[in-house]
Amino acid sequence: MNKPNKDSIDKKQDAVQEPETIYGTENNLISNNPEELHIILQKLIAQGIQDSIDGKGISHEEMMRRVKLRYPFLK
Repeated sequence: MNKPNKDSIDKKQDAVQEPETIYGTENNLISNNPEELHIILQKLIAQGIQDSIDGKGISHEEMMRRVKLRYPFLK
């Protein structure tokens, strides 16, 4: 049997032909200027600070205690 010549085999015959598309890489929540934040991000930060002041959150230690009580197999 004759082996096919390596040069005669088109290596790209099974390649998927996808159209070239330029995807937008712009992210509106993150800007290059660290002093400039998106309006929604500013509101979320303000809400988180207010919740912290109002005492709505719990400490890390309290959360870890609750997790260990609920899931004793975690260490």
